[in-house]
Amino acid sequence: MGIVISIVLYNNDIAILSQAISSGLASKSVSKFFLVDNSPTDALKNISEDERVVYIHNSSNPGFGAAHNIAIKQSIEMGANFHLVLNPDVYFNEGTIENIVSYMQDNPEVGNLMPKVLYPNGEIQYLCKLLPTPYDWIGRRFNPFKKLVEKRNQIFELRFTNYNKIMEVPYLSGCFMFLRLSAIKEVGFFDDGIFMYGEETDLCRRLISGGYKTIFYPEATISHHFEKGSHKSWRLTKIGMQSAIYYFNKWGWFFDKERVKINKLTLARLKNSE
Repeated sequence: MGIVISIVLYNNDIAILSQAISSGLASKSVSKFFLVDNSPTDALKNISEDERVVYIHNSSNPGFGAAHNIAIKQSIEMGANFHLVLNPDVYFNEGTIENIVSYMQDNPEVGNLMPKVLYPNGEIQYLCKLLPTPYDWIGRRFNPFKKLVEKRNQIFELRFTNYNKIMEVPYLSGCFMFLRLSAIKEVGFFDDGIFMYGEETDLCRRLISGGYKTIFYPEATISHHFEKGSHKSWRLTKIGMQSAIYYFNKWGWFFDKERVKINKLTLARLKNSE
């Protein structure tokens, strides 16, 4: 069995969610598609009649990463080679998954891959990042000096690369994580201690520590509505802050030698390739 996809649901817009599901099901390489629903009710239960779709409703909301873990564990039990962690607001053209699988098969050292991500209007989303410092995740959000924020973004979000080449990037967005399951079996699943936001950063770090590469692959392109919920809701802002605290307590706040080493190596490698 080759590829399994999972989407975690929570009171989603049906039209946008249906677009994401249809994108995944368009690939014949996809053998199972898990919809793990953290919503209070199972109103989304019948959103797809495709026989590959498996709907799971959680009685309580365990969080984003924990819900995906339910599906990833089943993927491993089924003997899948790859698992796509997909956001419910992402869509892409037929052939995208096959393109990515071909690259993953040719590059067995890659543990996680993210394609180029665009807004629906075609503008690029800057979702390649260095490993975050407390300023990047907390201070930057509240910095009133926009020029300073933009200056930092050029480096932190690797904007200087123009996002036009395959790059090894230590922190890739969780909106589309194409995971090699043999690597996940080695480094572990999403950390259940992170309810939402930052779980992808933590997993990328563990993949890198395990000797795998985390790759930005612009030869494939997807579209992402990207609501930035944490910037619009104080409840989600609070969840994001709690996740940041958990992450930095785990990896280190201001003294994180591994973060410094990985970020320096990333910048040197990218600047030498210009």
